[in-house]
Amino acid sequence: MRFRPCIDIHNGKVKQIVGGSLSDVEDRADENFVSEKDAGFYAKFYKKDGLSGGHVILLNPEGSRYYPSTKEQAAKALMADPGGLQIGGGINEKNAAEFLGMGASHVIVTSYVFRNGQFQKENLDKLVRAVGRERLVLDVSCRKRNGKYYIVTDRWQKFTEVLVNRDTLSRLSDSCSEFLVHAVDVEGKASGVEEELLACLGDWAEIPVTYAGGVGSFEDLETVKRLGRGRVDVTVGSALDLFGGNLEYRKVLAFMERRR
Repeated sequence: MRFRPCIDIHNGKVKQIVGGSLSDVEDRADENFVSEKDAGFYAKFYKKDGLSGGHVILLNPEGSRYYPSTKEQAAKALMADPGGLQIGGGINEKNAAEFLGMGASHVIVTSYVFRNGQFQKENLDKLVRAVGRERLVLDVSCRKRNGKYYIVTDRWQKFTEVLVNRDTLSRLSDSCSEFLVHAVDVEGKASGVEEELLACLGDWAEIPVTYAGGVGSFEDLETVKRLGRGRVDVTVGSALDLFGGNLEYRKVLAFMERRR
């Protein structure tokens, strides 16, 4: 289990938000933290501590009036740590190469592959041809409905008909190098992790998987370790003192190092 840092960008600012509150209407979101530092600051900070494989996420759609400033912040992060960070948010086969050229190690994709509620294999194939399987991360972030986890798209606002389970993960793993999984119902709440989802990811874990959502204590990190069988990496956002939370960043790193 590794610690994966995150840099979430919304309306041109590095933020931590409540994931389920994100809306394209007037670019609204419930905010836990808004940083006065730019994204490049956080990228350099993580790089100094030897952390890699983190996620830069653009939380505005391309048509938003805030998209240019959000993209500018993302570029600052990527250029501050070339090859050290992945990027997601509105990625498709036409713009993926641009972000890789900025310094991203991988592109993270959801909505382009899971469009109109369905898995779009032709779009996935286009991405694989454009960037290669080894530089593609599939974001299968999900919400629970009727007792099952479904992939959600368009900044986690729209449900698809695609379940997050062993069959889906196995089917998609031939076309990507990693999975990123936000448990959207608890994202940004620091109220505890989605144990059922973690158990599914830990039981599977045939390629690298990163879990995000709900971590608010060292007990939650222990749960990720246990249910993920040490094979699932973890992101901590709103709970970190870097973003106004109660978990001390340095203690989290020390905790993770002891359990590697």
